[in-house]
Amino acid sequence: MFDQRRTITILRTVLLLSLLGSLTACSTWFSNNFVDPKVQLTKVEVVKARLLEQQFMLRFRIDNPNDHSLPVRGLRYKVHLNEVELADGESSGWLTVPAHGFEYYEVTVHTNLWKHMKYIVRLLEKPDRAIRYSLDGELKTGLMLGRAVQISTKGEIIPGNFIPE
Repeated sequence: MFDQRRTITILRTVLLLSLLGSLTACSTWFSNNFVDPKVQLTKVEVVKARLLEQQFMLRFRIDNPNDHSLPVRGLRYKVHLNEVELADGESSGWLTVPAHGFEYYEVTVHTNLWKHMKYIVRLLEKPDRAIRYSLDGELKTGLMLGRAVQISTKGEIIPGNFIPE
């Protein structure tokens, strides 16, 4: 009976120490040393284009400037091309961005741009002219104790770079 209690006490101690040890890596997400990752929209690819539904693949680049790898567990986003809302939604895909590295995060979105079709066709008439985009959202990071990183990015994409010849 005494050996069984001792074994249980040892197992509890080992479990508690391993749990506390795993949380030390997460502590940098809550300390002053954590630097928010940089998120950029790098590519908008047309997957399917029908009259009332369009499907796009949005490719985001996530740069991690921190000394520890960064688990990403989702992205809430709103993307505008010029002033037209292209996509609004949430993705729950997981990936890990290495320390001082980057990874690409791809999101498939479905939308209906029918009411903006004339405007978009005009934008695409000059494929070498840049189109402004804005990305607003929230990057969900961490494992059990996560951190929400607010994103607000503006940039330009050139449609001709994405149109096959």
